[in-house]
Amino acid sequence: MMAGTAKTNWVAIWISAAVVVLLVAVAGLVVWMNNQATAPAESPASASIDEATGAISLGEGPDVLETYVDFMCPYCGQFEESWGETIAEQVTEGALTLKVYPVSILDRASQGTEFSTRAANAMYCVAEDNADAAYPFMDLMYANQPSESTPGLTDEEIIAYAERAGADGAADCIADRTYADFVTQTTDALPGGGTPAVLLNGETLNWQLTAEEELLPRLQG
Repeated sequence: MMAGTAKTNWVAIWISAAVVVLLVAVAGLVVWMNNQATAPAESPASASIDEATGAISLGEGPDVLETYVDFMCPYCGQFEESWGETIAEQVTEGALTLKVYPVSILDRASQGTEFSTRAANAMYCVAEDNADAAYPFMDLMYANQPSESTPGLTDEEIIAYAERAGADGAADCIADRTYADFVTQTTDALPGGGTPAVLLNGETLNWQLTAEEELLPRLQG
């Protein structure tokens, strides 16, 4: 007697097909997540902002001073107090281009409010809205710099300083943290890992010296 025809195991087939579909879906999700992780962050649209490096350019002098600053960093406040007036004079006189990189390394020191990221984002929002307002806004942020281990300034306070500086259209950008990912991208490129980082024409300067000692003798223009 011949053996009967084997029955098709449809349950096993459907299970196998479901596993294949699931594996394909997981693979697709991994690819999508990797693409999201490596995609460039949304950058501010302004001629004064370098989308590749995150630098906000102030002035048009032949020498280029680059500063990486966190608006909660006490050392950045000390640097501004010591060098700020001299830098502003050199920018105004056309001797210096100041490139500011607002970064975020002290979110951990603002009681969960992520002040460093919010402040750096605001600097980009202001520069995008009105390039001429960027310098006055930076001055206001330093003049009202919060201490570490405090919540920092509120969004409403930051917006008020932006408007006082002349960036009347930056409020939504500040409140929405539009360029928070761009801040992260700029922070990842921070030379040395600490703030302030100060470079003149690509050469690292010792900001703990005075500007008269360390900056002015090195200007070439």
